[in-house]
Amino acid sequence: MTEVDVAVNLLWLAPGRVGGSEQYLVRQLAGLPNDGAIAPRLLCQRTFKTAHADLAARYPTEVWPLQRDWRGARVGAEHTWLAARVRKADVVHHGGGTVPVAAHRPILLTIHDLQYLTYPEYFSTARRTYLRWMVPRSVRRAAVVAVPSAFVRATVIDAFRVAAERVVVVPHGVPDATAVDAPAIESVRRRLGLGTRPYLVYPAITHPHKGHAALVEMMTVVDGDLALVFSGGIGAAEADVMSAVGDRGLAGRVIRTGRVPDADRDALIAGAAALVFPSEYEGFGAPLVEAMMLGTPIVSSGQPAVREVVGDAAVMVEPGSDGEAWASAVGRALDRRDELVAAGRTRRQQFTLDVSGAALASAYRQAARG
Repeated sequence: MTEVDVAVNLLWLAPGRVGGSEQYLVRQLAGLPNDGAIAPRLLCQRTFKTAHADLAARYPTEVWPLQRDWRGARVGAEHTWLAARVRKADVVHHGGGTVPVAAHRPILLTIHDLQYLTYPEYFSTARRTYLRWMVPRSVRRAAVVAVPSAFVRATVIDAFRVAAERVVVVPHGVPDATAVDAPAIESVRRRLGLGTRPYLVYPAITHPHKGHAALVEMMTVVDGDLALVFSGGIGAAEADVMSAVGDRGLAGRVIRTGRVPDADRDALIAGAAALVFPSEYEGFGAPLVEAMMLGTPIVSSGQPAVREVVGDAAVMVEPGSDGEAWASAVGRALDRRDELVAAGRTRRQQFTLDVSGAALASAYRQAARG
């Protein structure tokens, strides 16, 4: 099979600051078949090489020499430093949703979602203006657009009137987790002051569309012994969410951890009575697959991409539902625990690293054909 030389533009990727798109792309690259047919070269910031040393050790990696992570400098580097290094590539992969104004072709463009069109109010005026100008022109210039779900594929085709064959689904790949034992769960319980109480977990940054408010409302009507753990980074709705927790007298029952290490994340999910996922907008939803893999039942919103991921492995709640609806759904999920866990373990097989990597390799080959 002919080798395809792929230059992967990672200059946009500032580790820890770009959300799920970092995890999505890194896992895709890790899942690429090791058969020599695809030859990726990583062009990145030094912080990326440090954060993802295993990936940098696997593929040829060149680090942009400037130490400072400044957007203006990165944009300039894409038109100079990067441009000089991708001229002979068979494909250039831009994984951040946009393509530099001057870019070598053919291009594979990854678009994670089009949230800025659905919820423009969640974006600053400057960011919204930039995306509305850059994304359509980037799509037009790409030979192939890769997206994480059929939902995002449909929105890209509809929004930009792009030929359907140019937009391909490359699903999120979630690596197998190390088995979580009882001592690991007990350790995280102890550190968070959970004791022996049953708890629900929601791993998500506190952005408005993530729906934390519905879960805070839910906690006012569920059994008083049940706790709720919010893990994940600080988003635009953080102050409102925590204010609601205090106003409802839930400070002892709603626990805010912030970001946690992967091992603690897995222990939290494995030990939870259920993972709750009220997000109003997703392009995919990796925590859903993590819960399926770790044997935790799911209660989720019925947002299209979420439905696509969980299938029959979750109890659904319509987006925008109140706390009573979420409380009722949690009760049903606990009653159906064994059934949901079994369905989740089966469905998880659609989202392995191998499945994701094979889809990415296919997208590279399609882009190379122009």
